[in-house]
Amino acid sequence: MPSIRTQIVSAVLFGVLLAAPFLLPVVGGEYLTTLLLKAMLLAIAAISLDLLVGQGGMVSLGHAAFVALGAYAAAIGLESGIEDILLLLAVALTVSGLFALVTGALALRTSGVYFLMITLAFGQMTYFTLTSLAAYGGDDGLTLWSLGTLFGSDLVQNGGQLYFVVLGTLFLVWWGVNRLVGSRFGRVLRGARDNPERAEVMGYSVFRFRLTAYVIAGMIAATAGVLMTQHAEFVSPALSTWQRSGDLLVMIVLGGLGTRNGAILGAFFVVIMEEVLGSILHEWRLIYGPLLVLLVLYAKGGLSKLLDPREPGAHHT
Repeated sequence: MPSIRTQIVSAVLFGVLLAAPFLLPVVGGEYLTTLLLKAMLLAIAAISLDLLVGQGGMVSLGHAAFVALGAYAAAIGLESGIEDILLLLAVALTVSGLFALVTGALALRTSGVYFLMITLAFGQMTYFTLTSLAAYGGDDGLTLWSLGTLFGSDLVQNGGQLYFVVLGTLFLVWWGVNRLVGSRFGRVLRGARDNPERAEVMGYSVFRFRLTAYVIAGMIAATAGVLMTQHAEFVSPALSTWQRSGDLLVMIVLGGLGTRNGAILGAFFVVIMEEVLGSILHEWRLIYGPLLVLLVLYAKGGLSKLLDPREPGAHHT
């Protein structure tokens, strides 16, 4: 059961996000609303990665591939005449789920740095596959002239209520993953992270539990990809690069591995810092890099631990 302070942080986070579209335009901050939308999309993908890294101890450098697969599945569906967002989402979940099942079954036969390298290889394989799709823009990406609709309405488009759709999706993913983490499945996953031999002796199939988590995480990331397509109205192979996967890893480490709100806090921190530093200095990464090093060294446990030192998290991965 999360502490009162952690529950307050959760309530404040979602309360601010719910109120933002009504308050920010009043002060001329429509761009800030778009920035929050970007951060929420990244937070969805970060939550899925934290299920692997924070709960399962499976450090992946190819997780962005699932985001890209979701985005391209939606984009190719739209180009093929499918406009219903629920059908596009079903296609994206099917593609990403199958990809996760196959690649996970191979990658999970290894562990540690070998697992990281195999996931990196699958991520790069996805990137080069997407660049070879000449019919869908190849290396240059694809601009979408039509977007998904919900029962014929523009509710899930930028001109409609996309912000609240993304916010609702973020809440459902956050709530669902936290429920999963608190269940028997989550306890076995953490037990396998800390002592896989003991979990096997107790009769649990560590491989099966880890593969299930891998598939779930991949499908959640693909959901983020579908919504990114709706927001950006553009898809590119760059979505699947290892640098994007690295960004997601940075978010969950900064936010706090295996914590209730860490992935969301980390995503918002990274997006806001990039925006602030980018407005001050052209070579903003010269400041951003050392800042991340200092935060990792001195904010042990991430931002979540700063807000609530008693919140449990991943001891190691």
